[in-house]
Amino acid sequence: MPDFKQFLLADTAEGLTEAEILGWRVQPGDEVKVNQIVVEVETAKAAVELPIPWAGVVTELLAAPGETVAVGAPILTIDVDPAGAAASNGSAPAPSEEEMKPLVGYGSKATTARRRPRRTAAVDQSKPSVTPSGGYVPLAKPPVRKLAKELGVDLSALSGSAEGGVITREDVQRAAAPVRTKPATGAAEHRVPIKGVRRATAQAMVRSAFTAPHVTEFLTVDVTPMMELREKLKKHPDFAGVRLTPLAFAAKAVCLAVSRTPDVNATWDEAAGEIVYKDYVHLGIAAATPRGLVVPKIRDAHAMSLPELARALEQLTTTARDGKTPPADMLDGTITITNVGVFGVDTGTPIINPGEAAILAFGAIRDTPWVVDGQIQVRKVLQLALSFDHRLVDGQQGSQFLADVGALLADPGVAITY
Repeated sequence: MPDFKQFLLADTAEGLTEAEILGWRVQPGDEVKVNQIVVEVETAKAAVELPIPWAGVVTELLAAPGETVAVGAPILTIDVDPAGAAASNGSAPAPSEEEMKPLVGYGSKATTARRRPRRTAAVDQSKPSVTPSGGYVPLAKPPVRKLAKELGVDLSALSGSAEGGVITREDVQRAAAPVRTKPATGAAEHRVPIKGVRRATAQAMVRSAFTAPHVTEFLTVDVTPMMELREKLKKHPDFAGVRLTPLAFAAKAVCLAVSRTPDVNATWDEAAGEIVYKDYVHLGIAAATPRGLVVPKIRDAHAMSLPELARALEQLTTTARDGKTPPADMLDGTITITNVGVFGVDTGTPIINPGEAAILAFGAIRDTPWVVDGQIQVRKVLQLALSFDHRLVDGQQGSQFLADVGALLADPGVAITY
């Protein structure tokens, strides 16, 4: 007889509570192998592809694309014994060595599925069900009810378009459209649910802004020598095939400057009443993606050479923009750089990522009149802004760190003195 198991939505990164189903890679009736990707979900951190730990035949998909599912909830049912081998032998087959291999980064708990109870009497699904008090209960799945609540749509006023009169997400979104208002100017408004990366970013920024006392300092730097060195290094064999950007120099400068001011690379542990100093740099790089702002990390950046940092930056930004950054790669950062210059912005007052002590904003590099040896020359100039947690970093320490970063960018040769 069949042996059904349910595939549960796993916690793909520490602290996640839910994820949205982006798309299924399988359908009922499909045969699957161990560790085959079956679904793509979007968490608060990134889009993630989930593999299944068993081989068998998919019997049911328990969540539709667009639905938000709680961690630990079943999302798929699979028959792991479609040929009835367990029944013919009188016992369940022993798992193969391949089936016993753990799923890296996931670990969904195997559970025996229970079939949904069949209706014992025919029900007219074209009408809402009736409560004992005479009220009507609209037919809609929990995620659709949640969406309706967010958009202010009354489900009892809708007629479902799905089979049996079930109300769908599209029904709710269509009903929400007339809620758009037209001010006197004729401009329209529309509403979008707050979820995924946008919700996580908002929560993190509010938590940081109202927990860590922020101080921001600014520094304008002539980086002409750095840009000249960059042109030379592009021709060096060690940089063959490497996209050497000014951000790579900034990353190297931050890693070097941390060694002289370790306070900017620390964490305030309120619960333990301790300051945790990190002897390594997991460098966060703020990246704009179609799903919102994410901050993946370059792990052990302090141990990397300039070519290695340049390669790591290119891979990190490409993966982030494609929405494929593994959730684990966005955890445990120690200090962050946000490159606002890529948008043509000079500088800003960045908000520190929770758990970190500082963030550096790297501005646009512009041709600017600059005084050199008493003469005005056109130089390559940028602005830096450093926000730091005043619980961990005093003004003197923050100023020293910012000055060190600026000195390394103004004259990369200074690095040999570190």
